[in-house]
This record gives sequence, C-alpha cells and structure tokens, in this order.
Amino acid sequence: MGDPDVLEMVQEEERRAGSEERFFEDLSSRESSFLISEEPRSAKRYNLFLRRRLMFKKDEQSKDSIFFRDGIRQIDFVLSYVDDIKKEAELKAERRKEFEQNLRKTGLELEIEDKMNSEDGKTYFVKIHAPWEVLVTYAEVLGIKMPIKESDIPRADKIPFSCMLGPLKLPRNVKHPHAEYFTAQFTRHRQELFLIEDESSFFPSSSRNRIVYYILSRCPFGIEDGKKRFGIERLLNSHTYSSAFPLHDGQYWKPSEPPNPVNERYTLCQNWARFSYFYKEQPFNLIRDYYGEKIGIYFVFLGFYTEMLFFAAIVGLACFIYGLLSMHDNSSSTEICDPEIGGQIIMCPLCDVMCDYWRLNSTCLASKFSHLFDNESTVFFAIFMGIWVTLFLEFWKQRQARLEYEWDLVDFEEEQQQLQLRPEFEAMCTHRKINAVTKEMEPYLPLCSRIPWYFLSGATVTLWMSLVIACMVAVIVYRLSVFATFASFMESEASLKHVRSFLTPQITTSLTGSCLNFIVILILNFFYERISAWITKMEIPRTHQEYESSLTLKMFLFQFVNFYSSCFYVAFFKGKFVGYPGKYTYLFNVWRSEECDPGGCLVELTTQLTIIMTGKQVFGNIKEAIYPFVLNWWRRRKARTNSEKLYSRWEQDHDLETFGSLGLFYEYLETVIQFGFVTLFVASFPLAPLLALLNNIIEIRVDAWKLTTQYRRPVAAKAHSIGVWQDILYGMAVLSVATNAFIVAFTSDMIPRLVYYYAYSKNAIQPMKGYVNNSLSIFLIADFPNHTVPSEKRDFTTCRYRDYRNPPDHEDKYFHSMQYWHVLAAKMTFIIIMEHVVFLMKFLLAWMIPDVPKDVVERIKREKLMTVKILHDFELNKLKENLRMNSSDFAKHLIIQENKVHLAKSAT
Repeated sequence: MGDPDVLEMVQEEERRAGSEERFFEDLSSRESSFLISEEPRSAKRYNLFLRRRLMFKKDEQSKDSIFFRDGIRQIDFVLSYVDDIKKEAELKAERRKEFEQNLRKTGLELEIEDKMNSEDGKTYFVKIHAPWEVLVTYAEVLGIKMPIKESDIPRADKIPFSCMLGPLKLPRNVKHPHAEYFTAQFTRHRQELFLIEDESSFFPSSSRNRIVYYILSRCPFGIEDGKKRFGIERLLNSHTYSSAFPLHDGQYWKPSEPPNPVNERYTLCQNWARFSYFYKEQPFNLIRDYYGEKIGIYFVFLGFYTEMLFFAAIVGLACFIYGLLSMHDNSSSTEICDPEIGGQIIMCPLCDVMCDYWRLNSTCLASKFSHLFDNESTVFFAIFMGIWVTLFLEFWKQRQARLEYEWDLVDFEEEQQQLQLRPEFEAMCTHRKINAVTKEMEPYLPLCSRIPWYFLSGATVTLWMSLVIACMVAVIVYRLSVFATFASFMESEASLKHVRSFLTPQITTSLTGSCLNFIVILILNFFYERISAWITKMEIPRTHQEYESSLTLKMFLFQFVNFYSSCFYVAFFKGKFVGYPGKYTYLFNVWRSEECDPGGCLVELTTQLTIIMTGKQVFGNIKEAIYPFVLNWWRRRKARTNSEKLYSRWEQDHDLETFGSLGLFYEYLETVIQFGFVTLFVASFPLAPLLALLNNIIEIRVDAWKLTTQYRRPVAAKAHSIGVWQDILYGMAVLSVATNAFIVAFTSDMIPRLVYYYAYSKNAIQPMKGYVNNSLSIFLIADFPNHTVPSEKRDFTTCRYRDYRNPPDHEDKYFHSMQYWHVLAAKMTFIIIMEHVVFLMKFLLAWMIPDVPKDVVERIKREKLMTVKILHDFELNKLKENLRMNSSDFAKHLIIQENKVHLAKSAT
C-alpha cells in the first residue's frame, strides 16, 4: 500500500481532471459530433488538449480575446514582423527562426498568426505565453515578492478631516483592489508557502510581461562576425521584428467578458483617465499593478507635487491680489502718472540719433502693472517659497518611504534590470574580466575604447549649449535692432504731449523677443533630443542605470540652459551694464545695451516667464494629446483594409503608439523644468505656482488618458524612487534661494525704495514722496557726443536717466553718488541675510522632519518579524514532516524485515 497522503492527492487530481472532462464534453455535445464518451479514460485524458483545440473555432474567436487559439493559454507578449523583399530578407528570416527556437528552449510557448489572417494582409504576429514552470523559475531569478499571508496591520488611510474629503475619494475596491499581504521573495522550493489559489492568476500580468521581456532581452539569435548576438532590442533596431509589446487587458471603453480576466485597463480608464475626475485622487495601487512600480511612482510623485503646489498657489494668488488692491495706492506709480510730476520729467533718448526725448508719464500703465509683482509681498513670497520647497522635498521623502513599504520595495536595491548589463554592452564587448564582487567572468570595455566617445559627448553638449547662448545673443541683437524702430514712432512728439501707453518700446520689444525666443527654444530642443540619445548610445553604457544617468545629465544641462538662459539674462544682466548718456556700453561696438523700464526689469522678467512657461505647458499638453491620437487614427485607417477579417486584440494594440523606454524620462524632465520655473524665478512671478497647478491637474489626466487609450502597454519595471531626479530637485532648491534673493535685490525696486524710505526721505508724513525724482539722475544735453545726440533739436537743457550718479555741476560729474553705494551695500546685506535665514530654516526643517515616518518604521519592523516567523514555521513544519515520513519508512522497513525473517523461519 502507498502512503495515504499521496493517495489522497492523486484522488483529488483525478476528481479535478474528471470535472474538467465533463465540462468540455458538455460543450462539445452542443457544437459538434466529436463525442468520445465511449473511449477509455486514458484515451480521454490523452486527447483532452486536442478536443479543446477542436472546439475553438477561429471565426468564433472574440476580437477582445487575449488567449491563444485554444482559448486557455493567455498571451503575455506579442512580436510582429513583415516580409522583407530586400537583400537582407533571408538573414532576417534566419535570425527570427533561430530566435524563436531559442525562446522555445527556454520554455516559452509560441503561436504564430499568418499574415493572411491579419487585417492589413502583410503582418505576422508571434504570440508568446509563459507557462507556470517558466514563471516560477524567473520569478526566483528576478526576486519577485509574492504573498505568503494576509497582513494583520491595518491600512494607514485615516487622515484628519477625511470626512470632508469624501468627494475626492475613489471607491475602496478601486483604491485598494487587493488585500494587504505579508510577502517574501518567491522560490520554487517553497511553493507551498505562498498563497497560490490559481496558477493562471497568481502572477499579475505586469509581472508576467516583465519576466517574458527579461527572457526576450537575453535570448540569442545567432553568431555574426564572430560575436554572439542576442536580445530583442537588437532585432528591433535591425528591423528583423517591427514591434514587441505586452497586450492590454482588453478594450478601454468596456469591461471584459468571460473567460477573459478582469479588465484593469477599463477600470483605470473609468476612474483615472477621465477629465471629469480631475478632482479625484489617483488609484496608485491599480496603476502599480497594471503598469509596474516605475510608472506608478512617477504618478505618485506628480500627484504629490501637485498637492503641494496647491498651498504655494494660494499664497502666490494672495500676494498677487494684494498687489492688485494696493496698485492705486502705490506712491511710485502715482508720481509717474501725475502730469505735474511724471509729465514734467523729460527722459533721455532710448537709442542713438533715431530716438527722441520722452516724458516719464508715458510709462504710467507699465509702472502700475509692475507694482502687481514688485511690492512688499515679494520679499515675503520669496522667503515662503524657500521654506515651501524644503517642506516639499522633505515630505516627499516621507511619502516615498511609505510607498516603499506599501509596494514591497523596502529591501529593494536597484532592480536587476537596472544593475544587470545592457544587451548592447555585452554585444559590443570583446574583452572579459573577473567581477570583483561575483568572481565571475563578465564583458569588459577598456577605458581607452570609451575615451573618444566621452570627448565627443562632452564636445557635443558644450557645442549645443554654446549654440543656445548664441541664439540668445541673436535674440538680444534682434531686440536691439527693432528697438530703435519701435522707439522712433512710439516715443515721438506724442510722448512729449503726455500721451500714456502701456506698449512702451521696452514692453513691445520684450513681448516679440520672448515669443521669438520660445520658438528658438522649441526648435533647438527638437534636434538636441535626438542627438543626445544617439551620443549616449555611442558611449556604450554598461547598465540601464548608467544609460539613463548619462542621458539625464545631458538633457538636463541642455534644457536648463535652453529654457532659463533668457530669464537669467533679463534678471541679472539686462540694464546692469548700460553705462550712462554720453558713455553708453555697446554690444559688439554696434548696438547699445538694453535698458530696463524706469520701474525696473521685473515686468520684462515676468513677461518672459509667462510666455515661456505657459507656451511650453500648452504646447506640451497639445503635443501629448493630439500627436498620438492623430497617428493612431491614421494607422488604424490604413490597417482596416479588409473589414471582413477579425481585428484582433494584438492587431489593435499593434496600431497604437509606442511609449518607449524613454517615455517616462521625458515626463520627469518636463516636470523638473516646470519645477525650475516655479522656484528659481518665483519672486518675480507669484502666479507661477498657480499656472503650474492648473497645468498639472490637466497633465495627470492627459498622461493617464494617453497611457490607457493611445499607447501600447509598456513593459513593467520596478523602481524604489524617482532616481537621479531627486538630486536635481535638491540642487535646484538650493539654487532657488540664491536666485530669488538676487531678484529681489537687483531686479526689483524693493531695496532702493527701502533705502530711500529710511535714509533719504525728508517727508515724515509721506515718506515715499519724491522717490521717483530721487531715483533719476540728471544729464546735460550739451554733453551728448555727436553720434548719439537725437537728430531733432529740443529746447531742453537736461534730461533724466535711471541711475545714482552725480549731477553735471558736481566736481565728479557722472560718477556714482554716495547713495549708489548705500543702495549697493543694502542689496548685498539683504542677499546675505535672506540666504542665511532661509538656509537656516531649511536645515532646521530637514532635521526636524524624519525621512521615514515613525509609523512606517514600526510597520516595517512588524512585517519583517512576521515574515521571519512564517518562514521559520514553514521550515520547521517541513522538517517535522520529513522526519515523520522518514520514521514511517523506517517502520515499514522493519516490518518488511521481520516478515522476511518470519517467512524464512516458516519455510525452514
């Protein structure tokens, strides 16, 4: 007799097989005469798979099916290719044959759809299924964590005033689609430990496609030129295959029908990708389950950043409203607009020869507009944003730590996909050396082979950054060239007759120059993206992490210069080196340096920021939404030439846009550049956080919509943080403190007003009265050189210009006055004080706020303790079972020996 436990397992398997047979016999009796009930049981079991295939008819297959033709094996990945009529057709066919044979050797199951069955009549599809044995093997290799017991730790969902946030919440089954579990790294030898209810659904689809892609990326397809060639990426680059992608769960506009599994794509589309749900929270756990942790953590970061922007936007809007309400009480603009004050002040020409004198009150509206962004609240908002950015980064570290616990990433050290060698690196390397850590031979590329590409890479980045600077100088030359034209007809005799206009030559030139600069930025960005990706590939980075880090550095340096250089110019250089009438500074000895408006350059900086920031965000959202939609529509229109054929799931996904391995990279880059606009120059534009908030609310839904409906499903990947972007954000946060301090000190008119208020005002009742006259120096018209004096003669003897210089009757005429040095000292003092105050508060907040919340630390300890206990109990029970079985076998052995002895004695 056999062991009772083993017999029980066999009987249970017999019952399960019998129930399956009865189910398929009932189905077959309705459709065909292939009844084989008379056959012996062994023949039935032998032909079970055959009967399933016979029952499944091609013309009855649903276009939403995600299974092989047998209707049982789920499609985990799809490859496609078309016949090539060129010379390399045979080589590509041989590569595909070898590649697919090697895939089958790894255990993957393949099914090929002939081109005659495809909608366009020319595309072959290779459907791939990973059976259970392959999944468990590579789940162990990749260290995938799977559930071992339902968690007894309650969810940390309760937050203060949560009842008031009810309309923002998602249904619980969407927010938390699965229960919480204690998990452990999967291993084949402990399968009994894991909660395996159904092998077909135990591994989520994101894990399945990650495992298959891991195999595809390392599967060889032959030896060429004495080198072993492998990897699906190389086959895609050589156009041996035209695409490789995992399937979506089903249609995004309707739920799936049995036998298809639950359509998570539809759930995401209904609860995440709808624009009418802009006020709702995001289903982060569902995003992670469907797209993987790497994409999931991006949306967590974008959502958290948007939530924090809400507070900055409220404070910025309050500062703007304060400037709006106090605009009419501003003494500076009042004096400028007063016909008896500003109307009597004759200003020096804005350009040589062609420009005429003009009256100060012609800039009345511009001075009022300047007060909206240059008022007492500017200093407060600059300090507030310095604190806000610190709180944002510190709270993000906490949110990230909580996410690592919730998504089983606590012990995650960079995913194997990131640390393992890139297939391109392995293919290009001819040298090998022993790895000091693993003590195994691995591909090695000598430094001498990399140096030329490093030099080329550095030279390319430097060249393009220089090109950006050159384009910025070209825009400056454009502004200087057209400035005289604007000034000649806008500041003519009309200005001397007290005509007020908002479109001063400075504002008009700034508007057109900013628009031109934005167009140049987009053009340069378009070309540089492609060049930087090519250069990074030529460097042959060793790992995926090195590849992304190298590309990130190149792209960020370029875009930093590309988007911010014009803002830095207006904020810190324009109007600072103008000189004075009679001794102006010239660019290339031809064009006179640009001057700021009498109210300062802050208005022009605000204009520049508004055009570039708003234009970039609007252009980006339109491109992200319209571009894939139009391409997909056109691709479907071209493909649907044979309407009588089945437009299958793999064909539908094949006609979608590819998200690409760098799709997420560009999303991060866009967000970080926006973060720079919000922090680096926010002292000049308090509405920047509000614009960023409105953009991000739309951005989240646009990204969700395009990922869910317009793009093929990306291959799932793991990540425990936002990576190198976090270091970039920290660097920009530190830089923002300095830039905002310098903007308040040197670009705004705040410090000169304060110096006048406390040191030079002679009116105790109205301390700011006379400030405008005090801030303008006097120039004797007779001192104009012949090449700069206006062509039209006037009866004025003096004109005014913005600076602190001695008058013509002073012994040191036109030299800086004592007030200039007082103002300069005050500016430097303000910068030092503001930076030290903000940095001190940043360090205190960083020290007070722990990186990992206390409750998360306790939860991590609890889970580790329970995991160890569960594993210990499992191994202990397994040991006892082995001992029990061994003792049982030993007892049987003794009984057999005794029986033999007894029989021998009886025979004797």
